[in-house]
Amino acid sequence: MAYFERLSDTAFRATEHTSGAWVLAEQHIAPALGLLAHVVERDRDSRRGDGLVVVRLSYDILGTVPVGPVETGVHVLRAGRTIELVEATMAYAGRDVVRLRAWLMAPGETGGYAGSRLPRIPSPEQMGPWEPASVWPGGFIASAQLRREQVEPGRAAYWVRTDTPLVEGEPVSRLARAAGLFDIANGMTVRADPGEVLFPNVDLTAHLFRQPAGDWVGFDTTVSFGETGIGLTSSVLHDETGPMGTLAQILTVRPR
Repeated sequence: MAYFERLSDTAFRATEHTSGAWVLAEQHIAPALGLLAHVVERDRDSRRGDGLVVVRLSYDILGTVPVGPVETGVHVLRAGRTIELVEATMAYAGRDVVRLRAWLMAPGETGGYAGSRLPRIPSPEQMGPWEPASVWPGGFIASAQLRREQVEPGRAAYWVRTDTPLVEGEPVSRLARAAGLFDIANGMTVRADPGEVLFPNVDLTAHLFRQPAGDWVGFDTTVSFGETGIGLTSSVLHDETGPMGTLAQILTVRPR
């Protein structure tokens, strides 16, 4: 079973594999973010065939969403020959729950200049397996395979992959599959016991200077809490060939 089943051109049903982690009857937002990336790419492919790639995914998470049917929509905010800005939405029972603004750009040949000083993390084979269900409940967390190298609470490097398809019976790009795992970052190296402190994120922004390759998505993550109820989860994103971008999630920190 996949995270979502398609109901129509714009509607999908979330399955039990999307459940958790704060409340089991609600979706873990990670698969939904991947679904919206998929919706953006399908819309792009229906309009043009010149190979624009997604380079930024900026999501606003407007509220919780039950495990159930959702409706999606997409439109172009800024059309262009080589650069365009697209907005996609997800709604439940007529209420928007996620909005995505994605920048797409035409790729070019810059292999002679390629490189990054962002530090690499050890490969998945160099890290030991870790069971995230020891911290978090729900179908989504149960579907994820983790390898982790923990430094201290709030600081870790880890790799994530899943065998669960994003959409039942439908081809999905590596970018959309990876995007469906990005939100797991806020929870893989907690600073505080989630039984004592709530710290959900209200947004997620990923910048990608390279498109993902392979099944594993790597994270080099630091979690920071301020003194006034605000936190930040910051990650450098990797595939097995090296760094590919960055990720940020702003948190509302609420002692129980």
